[in-house]
Amino acid sequence: MALKRFKPVTPGTRFRVGADYSDVTTKTPEKSLIVKKKRSGGRNNSGRMTMRQIGGGHKKAYRLIDFKRDKKDVPAKVATIEYDPNRTARIALLHYADGEKRYIIAPEGLKVGMTVVSGENVKPEIGNTMPLSKIPFGSVVHNIELNPGQGGTIARSAGTYAQLTARDGKYAILKMPSGETRMVLLTCLATIGAVSNHDHGGQVLGKAGRNRWLGRRPRVRGVAMNPIDHPMGGGEGRKAGGHPRSRKGLLANGYKTRTKKKATNRYIIERRKK
Repeated sequence: MALKRFKPVTPGTRFRVGADYSDVTTKTPEKSLIVKKKRSGGRNNSGRMTMRQIGGGHKKAYRLIDFKRDKKDVPAKVATIEYDPNRTARIALLHYADGEKRYIIAPEGLKVGMTVVSGENVKPEIGNTMPLSKIPFGSVVHNIELNPGQGGTIARSAGTYAQLTARDGKYAILKMPSGETRMVLLTCLATIGAVSNHDHGGQVLGKAGRNRWLGRRPRVRGVAMNPIDHPMGGGEGRKAGGHPRSRKGLLANGYKTRTKKKATNRYIIERRKK
């Protein structure tokens, strides 16, 4: 995917930087793999607003994605590369040899007509899924399981990947997208390659209306509020507002929110960089 700039024929297109969608091959999703997506608009069952800055947005259908890749040793042909409104990455429609169809997260470099397969004794090629015990050192992987059979939970958003650096006993050592170094069981599955649409972060919406189309309502800064509404509010003129914190008083910069006694802390070799 590449980014494109727009001719400034309106104020909204003057600074807009958007995707060119040259990698997308069809606009129509597979009907058997979409389900209705209900939206709450940030309201609870009483109709009261419990989450701010949520509401509106364009209607979406949810595409059922195969994060488990548990169809072993059955080759699948890539039929289409598609846009998914529910995630930043592109998705790929697979046609399996036995007739089944499934969506997967499309890795960078996956093209229509290519064949992918999941299993223990497959080649470490783009789009193939295999256990961490079989993946060569230094390989770039995505859609990584943290527990065997759970389905991929790590490195699923646009442009992300982890790198397999070593193995130690029954664990693989991975350099995570955040910079964290972590141990993961060798029996967990991972998919070869980095996630597609790496230019997603370079997009500029260009106008407030595009945020509304995404279902995001306006967000008021804390320093612009009154003292009763926010800890950083109040003051004469443009006042700094004190130490950055949330509306409930939780510190925003440098305050660690991870539980000190969390069971999975022992799997983290090196914490992520600030």
